Amino acid sequence: MAPRKRPETQKTPEVVVRPKSKRNRSPRELEPEAKKLCVKGPGSSRRFDSGCLWAGLASLRVSASCSSIVRALHQHKLGRATWPSLQQGLQQSFLHSLASYRIFQKAAPFDRRATSLAWHPAHPSTVAVGSKGGDIMLWNFGIKDKPTFIKGIGAGGSITGLKFNPLNTNQFFTSSMEGTTRLQDFKGNTLRVFATSDTCNIWFCSLDVSVKSRVVVTGDNVGHVILLNMDGRELWNLRMHKKKVTHVALNPCCDWFLATASVDQTVKIWDLRQVRGKSSFLYSLPHRHPVNAAHFSPDGAQLLTTDQKSEIRVYSASQWDCPPHLIPHPHRHFQHLTPIKATWHPRYNLIVVGRYPDPNFKSCTPHELRTIDVFDGSSGKMMYQLYDPESSGIMSLNEFNPMGDTLASVMGYHILIWSQEETGMRK
Repeated sequence: MAPRKRPETQKTPEVVVRPKSKRNRSPRELEPEAKKLCVKGPGSSRRFDSGCLWAGLASLRVSASCSSIVRALHQHKLGRATWPSLQQGLQQSFLHSLASYRIFQKAAPFDRRATSLAWHPAHPSTVAVGSKGGDIMLWNFGIKDKPTFIKGIGAGGSITGLKFNPLNTNQFFTSSMEGTTRLQDFKGNTLRVFATSDTCNIWFCSLDVSVKSRVVVTGDNVGHVILLNMDGRELWNLRMHKKKVTHVALNPCCDWFLATASVDQTVKIWDLRQVRGKSSFLYSLPHRHPVNAAHFSPDGAQLLTTDQKSEIRVYSASQWDCPPHLIPHPHRHFQHLTPIKATWHPRYNLIVVGRYPDPNFKSCTPHELRTIDVFDGSSGKMMYQLYDPESSGIMSLNEFNPMGDTLASVMGYHILIWSQEETGMRK
């Protein structure tokens, strides 16, 4: 699917509505006007309660394409529309807004490619990025202050996993090719080493953290997965895969539910309460190629996997071992490219993934662009493609912030921040 042609960039003029005095207008006069109005998208800070919904809408004027959102909100308030239908309407409005997304911030702080990315859980304009040389940058792109930068060891220090500490967001966890999984602060201090290898031939490739269970899980390059508590005490250390564990993920709703992905071409699902050995998995999900990532959806009901060739899979909690959707998509593995990993949008049932055009891919077209592709998580259908001709490299990592209105991308040495054009100008 070719990217949609972008409209010429122009600032949308503000429209000031000067209605008659409320005392001189009947509810019937207000209703047609209100149907033309639209609630702000997922990045909005505006709050509406049932008593002021229409009053709030009456102060705005928007395009007709958003009128269905207003109707859906009104019908939901009256009990005539279900939450799923309202959610679908909001998702369609968000997809429509992607046409106005532009890159408004760029940074290239590293001397080696970026390898990991994590959004701050409480500050929607703050992102942490790790590099192949072990460097880490904390970047608040909403202010003009210089980003915080922690120098790495250089060759052999690649940051393979990066997570903010949910108990103290001034700290973060990392896994690295240096052979450690550790807790650090942004002054460069190591606060605790959770796992370490005694040889340069073993390193850690992935990590995740659960604030509810107070556990840290990390995987290494020979198939071991280690579970520890927040105090650093090892609970178990088992070889769960035959080869490198590329990704570990705890379910956000059932944090005893663990998914592990490996280059042994499997994804396995485990119950942490019942792990006794390598055969105690609940499900083993075979793939045709090595697997880069396995992400649970925000509601915990789906699992998204990305292989190292040309397939994205969506598994459902109703039947974990039978994926309802196999999405063909070119993102082949290359040694000097940060592995491409599909991720979920935090608010909608949408999948975001970078495209690496492959001439051997069935639907490849001549001069295919290196886009960021957005798929519907329910149907597997392509919904939109983001592209900037001035930043036309391969977007290996793409993640929306917790608000769902700003996208961070990793393209080689570069970190790119996407947002709606008018929003980006205000940040």
